[in-house]
Amino acid sequence: MKLNKNIWILLIGEFIAGFGLWLGIIGDLEFMQDKIPSDFLKSLILVAGIFAGILCGPLAGKLTDQYSKKTILLYSGAARLISVSFMFLAIYTGSVWWMVVFLISINMTAAFYFPALQAAIPLVVDKKDLLQLNGLHTNISTLSRILGTAAAGFFLTIMSLTTLYVLAFSAYFILFVLTWFLQMDESKALTECLDEGAPSKQSFHEVFPVIKQQPLVLMTLVLSLVPILFIGGFNLVIIALSEIQQNPSLKGWLYVAEGVSFMLGAYFVKKLPTKSPYTVLLAFSLLIGLSQLILYFTTIPFISIVAFIVFGFSVGSFFPTAATIFQTQVPSEFHGRFFSFRGMFDDFIYQLILLATGFLLDTVGFHHMTVLFGALSLLTTLSLLMTFRRKGKESVAA
Repeated sequence: MKLNKNIWILLIGEFIAGFGLWLGIIGDLEFMQDKIPSDFLKSLILVAGIFAGILCGPLAGKLTDQYSKKTILLYSGAARLISVSFMFLAIYTGSVWWMVVFLISINMTAAFYFPALQAAIPLVVDKKDLLQLNGLHTNISTLSRILGTAAAGFFLTIMSLTTLYVLAFSAYFILFVLTWFLQMDESKALTECLDEGAPSKQSFHEVFPVIKQQPLVLMTLVLSLVPILFIGGFNLVIIALSEIQQNPSLKGWLYVAEGVSFMLGAYFVKKLPTKSPYTVLLAFSLLIGLSQLILYFTTIPFISIVAFIVFGFSVGSFFPTAATIFQTQVPSEFHGRFFSFRGMFDDFIYQLILLATGFLLDTVGFHHMTVLFGALSLLTTLSLLMTFRRKGKESVAA
C-alpha cells in the first residue's frame, strides 16, 4: 500500500478537502450565530442543504455506476468550486438566503462526490487491505477536521470570514488538481455494469433487492442510526454545551477530544481479536449510547470531554468496519447506487435528527434531550443484538 500512488492521492486529497470543509463549517456556524438567534431556525437552514443532496441521490448513483469514478469526482469537484462563490455573496450582502443557496449547492456536489469516492476505494487496493485503508481514510478525515476547526478558530481571530472562505476555496482547488492524477482500472466495474443492462435502462431501485439479500448489510444500515443520533445535531450540541458552561473555548476542546479519540478508534479497530464485524458494531454502538447518557451530567466541566472521548473512539471503530462491510458485501456493479442510497438514507436521518435536536433544545432542554437520544441508541442496539443472537452469529457473518 505504501507504494500505491492512487492511495496517497486519495488520502492527501481527503485531508485537503476535509481541511477546506471544516474551515467552511466553522465559518457557517459563525455566520449563523451572528445572524440567527434560534437553534431551530439554524437547523432548518442546515436541513435545506441536506434535502437537496437527498434529491440528487438517485441520479448520482446511476451516473457513478455508468461512468468513470474519476470523471464524477472531477465534475463534482469543479461544481464545488463554483458553489463557494455563493458564500462570498452571502458575506458581502449579509443575506442568509445566499448562504442557503451555498448549502444547497455544496450538498448537491457532495451527493455525487462521496459515492464516487467510496466506489473508487476498492479499485485502488486489494480486498485484504480494505479495512486498513478505510481506517486510514477515516483517520485522515478526522485529522483534517481537527486541524481545520483549530485553524478556523484561530483564523477568525486574525482575519475576516471572506478570507476564511478564500482558504477553503484554495483547498478545494488543490483537491481538484490532485484528482486529475488518479489512475484506476475501472474496466471491470464498468463491464459488469454494462452486462447488467443498458445504461439507460438501469434503475436506481435495483439496489434494494441486493440489500435485502445481504442480511449483514441491511443490519449495518439500521445500526448506523445509532451514531447518527449523536452526529446529526453535533454542531448544535457543541454550541449548547459551550453556552451551558459559559465557555466559548470549549467548542474547540470538544472537537479536538472527539477527533483525537476518533483517530485512535480507527487505528485500533483492525487490531481487535474478534472475527465478527457485527460484534464490533454492536459493542461500540452500546458505548455510543452510553456516551450520550453521560452528557446528562455535563454541568460537571470534565464530563463533556469524557463523553466526547468515548463517543469519538466508538465511532472511529464503527465507521471503518461498516464501510468495509459495504464495500465487500455489495457487488461492485452496484457500488455507485448503493453508496448513493446510503448517502440519501444518512442524509434523511440527519435531517430528522437535526430538526429534532434544534426543536428539543428549544423546548425540553439539553439534559432531557441527551437522555432521550441515549435511551433510543441503547434500545436500537439491544433489539438488533437480540436479532443477531436469534439468527446465529454464523449465519449473519456469512
